[in-house]
Amino acid sequence: MQETAPMSLMTDSDIHLFKEGKHFRLYEKLGSRVVSVDGVKGVLFAVWAPNAKSVSVIGDFNGWNGNKNPLFPRWDSSGIFEGFIPHIGQGALYKYRIVSRERGAVLEKSDPFAFLSEAPPKTASVVTDLSYEWDEEEWEEERRQRNALAAPMSIYEMHLGSFRKNPEEGGRSLTYREMADFLPGYINEMGFTHVQFMPVMEHPFEGSWGYQTVGYFAPTSRFGTPQDFMFLIETLHRSGIGVILDWVPSHFPSDEHGLYRFDGTHLFEHEDPRLGFHPDWKSHIFNYGRHEVRSFLISSALFWLDKYHVDGIRVDAVASMLYLDYSRKEGEWIPNLYGGRENLDAIRMIKDLNEAIYLYYPYAQTIAEESTAWPMVSRPTYLGGLGFGMKWNMGWMHDTLCYFKLDPVHRRYHHNELLFSMIYAYTENFMLPLSHDEVVHGKGSLLAKMPGDDWQKFANLRLLFGYMYTHPGKKLLFMGSEIASFSEWNHSQSLDWHLLQYDRHVGIKRWLMDLNRVYKEEKALFELDFSHEGFEWIDIADSNSSVISFYRKGKNEADSLIAVLNFTPIPRTNYRIGVKEKGYYQEILNSDSTYYGGSDCGNFGGVEAKPIHVHGKEWSISLSLPPLSLILLKRQ
Repeated sequence: MQETAPMSLMTDSDIHLFKEGKHFRLYEKLGSRVVSVDGVKGVLFAVWAPNAKSVSVIGDFNGWNGNKNPLFPRWDSSGIFEGFIPHIGQGALYKYRIVSRERGAVLEKSDPFAFLSEAPPKTASVVTDLSYEWDEEEWEEERRQRNALAAPMSIYEMHLGSFRKNPEEGGRSLTYREMADFLPGYINEMGFTHVQFMPVMEHPFEGSWGYQTVGYFAPTSRFGTPQDFMFLIETLHRSGIGVILDWVPSHFPSDEHGLYRFDGTHLFEHEDPRLGFHPDWKSHIFNYGRHEVRSFLISSALFWLDKYHVDGIRVDAVASMLYLDYSRKEGEWIPNLYGGRENLDAIRMIKDLNEAIYLYYPYAQTIAEESTAWPMVSRPTYLGGLGFGMKWNMGWMHDTLCYFKLDPVHRRYHHNELLFSMIYAYTENFMLPLSHDEVVHGKGSLLAKMPGDDWQKFANLRLLFGYMYTHPGKKLLFMGSEIASFSEWNHSQSLDWHLLQYDRHVGIKRWLMDLNRVYKEEKALFELDFSHEGFEWIDIADSNSSVISFYRKGKNEADSLIAVLNFTPIPRTNYRIGVKEKGYYQEILNSDSTYYGGSDCGNFGGVEAKPIHVHGKEWSISLSLPPLSLILLKRQ
């Protein structure tokens, strides 16, 4: 529906909020918008370019001629140029031709607020609207409960372009709508609660996996239109699956059509490379101290929650935002006004971001990828925290993978690597990530990291997943983990789906399906994830056997589970652990079942407790521990 509109959508109040860094709905005011002015249909354009000498719109409707459709600066020195072009509409291709006051440079820039761009390598913006009739009432009613900290959350991390290719059409990636036909059923079959998409925002370089973002308000047109992406999200929601998006406010690339030197000056980024350039990624750092840039970034984050109905965002590379000396040597960075290395402007922006999201979308989750010991990342801002809902536990990931890479004969000397995470487990609301970062750049696949022969590799992988699902914290697994790929992830190729013709790979898939099923059924595995009351060691000291055992507990004591993990290939019989109560303890999961590719060593369904004092408890159970295994028990 076209709108009747004035020649400007920006009010004095909008300008005030924009300049204060507090306008979080800029996408409703800037960019291109189909309207009707005095009965004439056309497009209203508005762009922020305060150091421009002149701005015009060029496009397929005027032969890309910069002299035909000038925009006009607002009277209020906001730096915003506006104008109405009649008789054009949906689908028009355009860019902004900016003549800078800085040496008269002439630039052709895509619209930072475009809702759609041409498919790469083309770079023009496309006039489009975001009209869509959403049909997901059931999810809207349930999402607060489904996304709560006390709910089960197992996330399937995905790269849309390489998940599944169409071999009949040159190996192209699936479209958003084709993905909607397949993905919800697959996620439900596997038992994951949420999907997390690696950045879908428009990006010119496919090899960046979306992390070199240019279009902060546009899903990539590689796979379809905005409405196609909305349809995918809606279909996932109607299947009971939450959607989380990767969002990248930490840097942006140097592509000429993008944000870099947008009006001929360092508008979005710092001018000084010690503040404005990432040495690792060869990309540019936002100037978080500039109020208008904060409005831009927070508007982008809220946009995906507002217009695409996503359930949360995972904020990439938070550590690089927090520290001025991130990946820099002495002399390559500038201290803050107090002489410290903390980026005070970034901290302010992050807090504003989280406060805004939880104010307007209290059902949502914001998740930080933060790899340092910065305190209170996932604590509210009113307590002095950064305000995120959760934080990736990078320490757990690092220690766990280092431990699992070891030959089991050496694991007894590294027992503390399994125990250390429990020392700080409740300092944050942690998510346990085995993400794409662990299977790229020569690191090998998860299966390839495991030691031993093929049987032991698969057993170790099942044990890794079992340890992850019984350890406190929400879960995230990268796509392909469930089929036990031999090779590391390649963004230009489909996942190795052909491996599912082999029993051992099917066994890994079955194991993860059952882990997800039990995880969602058993409150002890998720209800008190972020409280010490949800965990209790039984035995942490058996380093010689490389065995650990512990309770996971819910709010109701009757929901308690016992996890026993054997990190060696040696079966252990008559292995006794103390338990709190007499009774029969049913073996509800055993990673060594032949159904998963194991050797079928176990406890014949369960064991009866005996009045034998062990581990400070009056009762105990005698177990057969399979090699390289997790067994999970519940008192009946």
